[in-house]
Amino acid sequence: MTNVAIPPRMNLPVVAPKVFKAVLTLDAVARERLDPVLVELVQIRASQINRCAYCIDYHTGDARRAGESEARIYQLSAWQEAGLYTAKERAALALTEAVTLLPQGVEDEVYDEAARHFDDTELAHLIALIFTVNAWNRMNVTTRKTPGTE
Repeated sequence: MTNVAIPPRMNLPVVAPKVFKAVLTLDAVARERLDPVLVELVQIRASQINRCAYCIDYHTGDARRAGESEARIYQLSAWQEAGLYTAKERAALALTEAVTLLPQGVEDEVYDEAARHFDDTELAHLIALIFTVNAWNRMNVTTRKTPGTE
């Protein structure tokens, strides 16, 4: 198999450093009060849905460094069937999918289940984390940022 280099369209941090820094700041704040492993699971799952190769690569590495197992990383795309995730993680992943696939809406059952596992502040941070990773995905897919690039 031959690797095909896909040229980037733009280096957004160079072209729009204030935008990039603002998203970095939002990302850092969104992570507060959330378990680091859960953060990475959410970010990987949203990145899988959005087909952001750069973010999948980046966050699987971060998940490993946070202590996540290979099995749970590999099974994340089928988390509903995998039986490897806690009820709290499953609620976060369901909310991640609903927010990421927003045109389908966020059902009351999905929101309410997340609210059962997270207090209001944690839930607010989880929602912020989800929309932040979606912003990263959209920036990186649009500008064609690929794994192994800075």
